Amino acid sequence: MQVGNARYLKPSDLPESVVIFPLSGALLLPTGQLPLNIFEPRYLAMFDAAIAGNRLVGIVQPALGEPLETSNLSHVGCLGRITSFAETGDGRYITSLTGICRFRLMNEVTGHQPYRSFRIAPFMADLKSADEEHTVDRAALLSAFHAYLDANKLEADWQSVERASNMTLVNSLAMMAPFEPAEKQALLEAPDLKTRAETFIAIIEIVLARFGDTDSVLQ
Repeated sequence: MQVGNARYLKPSDLPESVVIFPLSGALLLPTGQLPLNIFEPRYLAMFDAAIAGNRLVGIVQPALGEPLETSNLSHVGCLGRITSFAETGDGRYITSLTGICRFRLMNEVTGHQPYRSFRIAPFMADLKSADEEHTVDRAALLSAFHAYLDANKLEADWQSVERASNMTLVNSLAMMAPFEPAEKQALLEAPDLKTRAETFIAIIEIVLARFGDTDSVLQ
């Protein structure tokens, strides 16, 4: 997988440990783009370290069902590379991460930094997820997306949608959808692209059923 100026093809291309940025309700997936506005001193320090090092940051949600300020984290997150970076002049960083692969948190790396780092076990299959293009039911996915837009009186750039690969489409829709943290985590932890697409469709069906838009729910 090519991300920015780097290629990630084998285990040695990935770090044994990574700095962790906990974000509730945020979802990063392979090839996805996650914009971030960094202003807390500890996370400014984290991004300083990442920029000076391998430019990699792990995005992980706090443990589901626990207070936002909990120190406990969900077990699965996604590794991202800093692919854009700008200083605002008022002490903030405006950055964007591009997703590389998911990982499972292992043990925490202790140190004197104000931020946290963990050893990780990368999901190496994500580096070859383009091989799963043919497994996605694109028609069903677009039908669900269209029904959701109609129910919410929203529009989409359909030309861009049509040009997107199945992997880009599935992961981008999953990241952009305004789902709850538990639903975001379910999409993140889906074992493969096909299952993630099916999970996305199932969540849309539930949302439409809540709206009472039963005619739009897929059969």
